[in-house]
Amino acid sequence: MAILKVAHLGHPVLRKQAAKVDPMELAGADLQRFLDDMIETMREYDGIGLAAPQVHLSKQIAVIDGGLLDDEPKLPEIARGLFFLVNPVLHVKKERRFPMWEGCLSVPGFRGRVPRIREIEVEALDRSGKPIRFQAQDYFAGVVQHEVDHLAGKVYLDRMPDLSTLTYLKEYRRYMDKDSDALDESVD
Repeated sequence: MAILKVAHLGHPVLRKQAAKVDPMELAGADLQRFLDDMIETMREYDGIGLAAPQVHLSKQIAVIDGGLLDDEPKLPEIARGLFFLVNPVLHVKKERRFPMWEGCLSVPGFRGRVPRIREIEVEALDRSGKPIRFQAQDYFAGVVQHEVDHLAGKVYLDRMPDLSTLTYLKEYRRYMDKDSDALDESVD
């Protein structure tokens, strides 16, 4: 396994619509090795998720470490560990939104509040090409939306209604991380 180079904001790969993955391609040794490298890279940089475009492959693949979400209520079984989303499609269950503090390996050193849909349904293929379907709510739904945005050529900054909450990570930890009410607010 290898740690992959992370693309930073400004690199064109982050702004491209990623290509769908042929399910037959998932069985190949090269792509499976790449998926292992995605896991190692995500863990090396303390990410909760990573999308293939972030490591210079414009394919519709994202990995999420659900083990980091253990304290989340209503977590579906699939999210209790490490899992991949290949060619994901999101369906809005309820249009209600909530503000979520987000950061990104491709926008290092910053955090910002993003209005995210509170409840979604996800359809995708898993690492082996098997169809998966699950519901995601609250913070977990926001994590999924963040990773799927990368597959559409978007970063969390694009979802911020204004940049007034954009902050350096150091200042976020000092002042905003204590704002526990932030996740309980609804946004229209």
